[in-house]
Amino acid sequence: MEKTILITGGAGFIGSHVVRWFVQHYPQYHILNLDLLTYAGNLENLADIEHEPNYHFIKGDITDEHFIAQLFAQYPIDAVIHLAAESHVDRSIMDPLAFVRTNVLGTAVLLNACRQHWKTDPDKHLFYQVSTDEVYGSLGPTGYFSEQSKYDPRSPYAASKAGADHLVRAYFHTYQLPVVISNCSNNYGPYQFPEKLIPLVIRNIQQHKPVPVYGKGENVRDWLWVEDHVRAIDLIFHRGKRGETYTIGGHNEWKNIDLVKLICRCMDEKLGRPPGSSEQLITFVKDRAGHDLRYAIDASRIRQELGWQPSISFEEGIRRTIDWYLSHQEWLEHVTSGSYQQYYTQQYIVREQTQSS
Repeated sequence: MEKTILITGGAGFIGSHVVRWFVQHYPQYHILNLDLLTYAGNLENLADIEHEPNYHFIKGDITDEHFIAQLFAQYPIDAVIHLAAESHVDRSIMDPLAFVRTNVLGTAVLLNACRQHWKTDPDKHLFYQVSTDEVYGSLGPTGYFSEQSKYDPRSPYAASKAGADHLVRAYFHTYQLPVVISNCSNNYGPYQFPEKLIPLVIRNIQQHKPVPVYGKGENVRDWLWVEDHVRAIDLIFHRGKRGETYTIGGHNEWKNIDLVKLICRCMDEKLGRPPGSSEQLITFVKDRAGHDLRYAIDASRIRQELGWQPSISFEEGIRRTIDWYLSHQEWLEHVTSGSYQQYYTQQYIVREQTQSS
């Protein structure tokens, strides 16, 4: 069935994997990738599909109500997969209002556009909110987050995503807007911006720089291979129940310090360094304010209803991730230097000017 799907934040880490998956697996869908190309949005993430006939990139701001209204008037958008978000906890502590603006206001603007344009045929439409397990707060040494967990956000980032989730549910109950929400655990894999833990550790080890670890490294996260997350999004998009929530986790809990040491061992092996040499780079730093102790996901619902489960072990995923970063040095240099802005100008602005002349 032909559809026009708007994917927001499609030049980011998870978003670029979602865009690629839908472009390649559903040639009958017209995929619109909307991204503002802030520091973590990078069109080089999608260089391999940018010329596909069912793909179109649009640069724009989800908080701009007039722009979004024009977008919905210009394209027959059937569904939205909403990934555009400010997503780094440390940055949210430094600039909380930026997170409120993008994550809360931006979501509200999109929801309102959907409500105004989707007047008929609700079975044809869907607003899919891709969220995070951080909205649930912090777990103790036992227990799991599930679809029934109460919201208890502890950081400005988590609070902004919680606010967005509440708006999505409000539009479902108040306006009968067809929606679905998923809350996932920490993602890892290729194309992740180097400020996040795993690519940061890989890069610092490669450059013989200190590897910072918060506190004593006792915080626990449930890690999810990004392509497994994308498969879950596909299943939920096509088969998820309207108005419902699905939690997605990797069944894969690691203390931060144990994760860092695993990467150190793998990097020593990959780089031909003496065993234990990378661990000497570990540097314990002052803990993050409001740092949640533990996240873990009960993903039994999506497994039972939709047949999803993780496809690879964490050790295999880490090795694939390390191999990718070591073989994509040019990408790393570009995303950390801002050179991808030149790429955008060359690939899109120049081309658009040529086509219009």
